[in-house]
Amino acid sequence: MADNIKNDTEINEAEEIKEAESELTEDIDEALADNTDNNDENEDEISEAEKKEGRIVDDILEIVESTLITVFVVIMIFTYILHPVTVSGPSMNNNLFSGDRIFMTTVYGGLRYGDIIIINNDYAYLLDDAGEAVKKDITGSVYKECLIKRIIAEPGQTIDIDPEKEEVRINGEVLDEPYIKQTINSMPFTAFDYPITVPDGYYFVMGDNRRESADSRYPDIGLIKKDQIYGKALVKYSPVKEFKFLTFKAK
Repeated sequence: MADNIKNDTEINEAEEIKEAESELTEDIDEALADNTDNNDENEDEISEAEKKEGRIVDDILEIVESTLITVFVVIMIFTYILHPVTVSGPSMNNNLFSGDRIFMTTVYGGLRYGDIIIINNDYAYLLDDAGEAVKKDITGSVYKECLIKRIIAEPGQTIDIDPEKEEVRINGEVLDEPYIKQTINSMPFTAFDYPITVPDGYYFVMGDNRRESADSRYPDIGLIKKDQIYGKALVKYSPVKEFKFLTFKAK
């Protein structure tokens, strides 16, 4: 009897040990599973953080790239296409005043009557007895400077200025000039005996403020050679409230 009790006790102890081992194994498995889940979650969090960081880096690189492209385009535009110019003097009143800011372009097609151009007046070009252009050295002249004027006669056109009638005629027709402040009047000196025919590659220019403009009528300016032209005026942008395009369409 005692042996049976002893055996039962040993069996119970063995079962308890086995059950305890089983529970311990389950606890270990659960702990390992929890740890695995935590590791997976940590890995997911790390992966998501890395992705987020990667997106931020990509966004920064995209912004930098866009900025560099924009800066490059702006530099190219202002280097080869648009140039700011400040007007000096009253010769283009009432369309342009001293201190006005305009954009000129160095990229343009054929120049036409009415176009406003910026000129490097390094030499004056007059006409000889045969009607050919001749260069005049104007070193020391107050007119050896950058000028802004309007094209009045193109190559091959004949221009006639009549101070008495205060008229400008091109190929025999009186110009309709809505842009001028005042009509033409007599001058104390003149570069030409009118009428004259403008040689190929040259232009006759005048200011809009005819009675206060040193232009092609003056011996120290004369005709404007094509390679003296810096560019064509496009728009007045300052003062802002006086913003306007400077293109002119003849009727």
